[in-house]
Amino acid sequence: MPAGTRGVLGGMKKLMIPTAVGALAVVLSACGSSNGNGSSSSKSPSAASQTISTTQVGGVGKVLVDASGMALYTPAGETAGNVRCTGACAAIWKPLRPGTGTPRAAGDAGKIGVITRPDGTKQVTAAGKPLYTFVQDSPGAVNGNGASDAFGGKHFTWHVVKSGGAPATASAPSAGGYGNNGY
Repeated sequence: MPAGTRGVLGGMKKLMIPTAVGALAVVLSACGSSNGNGSSSSKSPSAASQTISTTQVGGVGKVLVDASGMALYTPAGETAGNVRCTGACAAIWKPLRPGTGTPRAAGDAGKIGVITRPDGTKQVTAAGKPLYTFVQDSPGAVNGNGASDAFGGKHFTWHVVKSGGAPATASAPSAGGYGNNGY
């Protein structure tokens, strides 16, 4: 290799190392600190505890929402003693975590509890049903009510949870909702 080429390559190597380290630092800082459930702790609605309340949603009625205003869902057939949404399912349907304190129910939210999931983490329940948020929702939006999907051979039909803790009757998801997906 010509001597001039070695000098250029040597200079490039010197630039690449600080650039790679800087890029890694940016990626790591964007990740934030983990709270053990795969999401940034900055997304936790409350460091002390999760508060469940209700809000009126057109076409569905009064539904449970988390402290960020996200609608809460439960799948048909899942109970506190039979949590089936794990792995890839829990990346789409996020288990509602209790935070560090005891979750509170505001107004007519119903009986709130906490269970231990198969992976050892805690999850909030309403009327004995595990609660989840849906990644395609935003505060005040309900896109997953009546959605059907499958993860690892397990089939799910999701229902938004109404005030008092009862699942809503199935309805077709609004535009942009899930419906009949397999993973």
